[in-house]
Amino acid sequence: MVNRMKKTVSNSVITMTELVLPHHTNQLGNLLGGQLMHWIDICAALSASKHAGRICVTASVDNIDFLYPIKLGNVVTLIASVNRVFRTSLEVGVKVYKESHLEGIRVHSNTAFLTFVAMDDNLKPVEIAPIIPETEKEKERYENALHRREERLRSRGNSS
Repeated sequence: MVNRMKKTVSNSVITMTELVLPHHTNQLGNLLGGQLMHWIDICAALSASKHAGRICVTASVDNIDFLYPIKLGNVVTLIASVNRVFRTSLEVGVKVYKESHLEGIRVHSNTAFLTFVAMDDNLKPVEIAPIIPETEKEKERYENALHRREERLRSRGNSS
């Protein structure tokens, strides 16, 4: 049964903060891409589950844009929120910021879009309550999520 209580994008927000330590880096002292993808997946899954009120599993990762390298000692802040709900799936957007407290800078370094499926107690997909975008930015992300979904379905050869 779907929870029909009104759920807004702001109610789905998850913020995670991580410190880049030596075991998170490559030989150049940059954060490993796989480590960042792991943090992104966790943050996004928490946002999806918070909205759905159920365990949500990763169905796809549309893209992860690496805009700037993240260095050893940087603080990484990940902010995830649900962009749009379909029937049993939803899209979560994650913005990643790198911060250097020593230099006093904060830079948007990465963006990612992931799709999750909500699961029932029998591990079957279950319908999710819709999300309500309130701000202009949330409405824009809501519309863009539909376009990304249509593109995903087209690339799979599935028009439904």
